[in-house]
Amino acid sequence: MNANSPPRVTARGRTVTAAAIYFALVFAVGLLLGPVRVLWLEPLLGKTLAVACEAPLLVLAMHFAATAALRWTGLEGGWIRHLGVGLIALAFQQTADLAVGFGLRGMTLQEQLANFTTPPGWIYAFTLIVFAFAPLVAYFRARRAEAQRLARNQAPLQPPR
Repeated sequence: MNANSPPRVTARGRTVTAAAIYFALVFAVGLLLGPVRVLWLEPLLGKTLAVACEAPLLVLAMHFAATAALRWTGLEGGWIRHLGVGLIALAFQQTADLAVGFGLRGMTLQEQLANFTTPPGWIYAFTLIVFAFAPLVAYFRARRAEAQRLARNQAPLQPPR
């Protein structure tokens, strides 16, 4: 590699980069929605309904963020690589979530884990599963769309009637 050539990005590097972008986009949405949920919705609706109101917005953000991260990084490869993006992003997310719990909310690890035994925790666990699998779903959706596009382009021409 000479001094003028751009650095070569490996497939592993693209995977981690896609995971970091995906995590950052969804985390940013969570940072915007979290205060709305805690300060406005929870006092009005209770914690379970507030989390239930927030969850669809997070799932929507996951869909768009997974699609964008994969496109921006030009990630190639099969389903395992795309699942890896979701799992790496989940590791980033859980690290950040624990840090927020410890630092901003003063929660212990036991308190954070106990949250998973409550109805809001069940909803949160569901969103974590969606978060982990969203890049894989985006991969399969893109493959299906490409196959449909190719099928339309290769369809035999119909004679005019």
